[in-house]
Amino acid sequence: MAQDRLAAVIYRDEPPVCIFADGAGPLERMRRTAEAAGCRVAASSEIGKRRRFACLPTAAALIELDSGVDEAAAVALLDWAQSEAVGGRQIVVSAPQAMLDLVAARAPAPSVTQLCAASEAERIAAIAWASRPRPPRLHDIGREEGPAILQQLTEDVSRIAAILASLSEEESAGLVNGKGGEAADKEEPGIDSTLVRSIIRARRLRDQYFRGGLFADPAWDMLLDLMAARLEDNRVAVSSLCIAAAVPATTALRWIKALTDRGLFVRSADPQDGRRVYIELSDDAARALTAYLRAVQRMAPSAI
Repeated sequence: MAQDRLAAVIYRDEPPVCIFADGAGPLERMRRTAEAAGCRVAASSEIGKRRRFACLPTAAALIELDSGVDEAAAVALLDWAQSEAVGGRQIVVSAPQAMLDLVAARAPAPSVTQLCAASEAERIAAIAWASRPRPPRLHDIGREEGPAILQQLTEDVSRIAAILASLSEEESAGLVNGKGGEAADKEEPGIDSTLVRSIIRARRLRDQYFRGGLFADPAWDMLLDLMAARLEDNRVAVSSLCIAAAVPATTALRWIKALTDRGLFVRSADPQDGRRVYIELSDDAARALTAYLRAVQRMAPSAI
């Protein structure tokens, strides 16, 4: 009999995943998506009002949150996910717009992929990437390259960072070789939030005449929005910045993560609310953007 039971065991090569969702319906939807991504569901669990969670050691964790989930349970699950992600586990969190700030605040680890209103194709791609076998590595030697879209994103961010850095260096050189900082500032056109907001409005005006995706440039839109907020002494939450990016929220979240990793954005926790995190421009990015705006004003002040 034991041999018969052993013969009935099916050995499968599909990578295992563990699913956490608030209810049988979401669990079944995630199961179908995981299977479409070429994974096998090793375990599934309803969130409910639980406070303790577990997952197979080698499995990626897939988390589906909705606006009706018990917030304390969601916080406990995200804290567990953050701890697991720091230890190397790949996590995919799908959440509605209203919960973006909570996820960003509680699970910011690089190995957490955050989705919002994602298409089925995006969900399948995220799960497939998270569940890929990753060979052990020492000090990141032999790190695998990401998918083509992530590679392109990295290259775009690097290009933006290099351009802004060169602008900042040119501005600094001009002050050193020119009349001096105080005199130069008096002659420079003023940079205020009204100017930056007018640029943002002009960019959004294009959408009335052309299809919005034609000019999608989330990095620049977010840089401008954060610059305006900095000048107004305001703070911008992750969810608000996703709106300013003028692209799908999942795309905006990827850009936020990449720009933060590159040092253009800085995360800042809300000391009054552990469920929210703010995004700010780094000082270097702010100096470079100020240099750019001044340069454009000198070239064509009426253009902006």
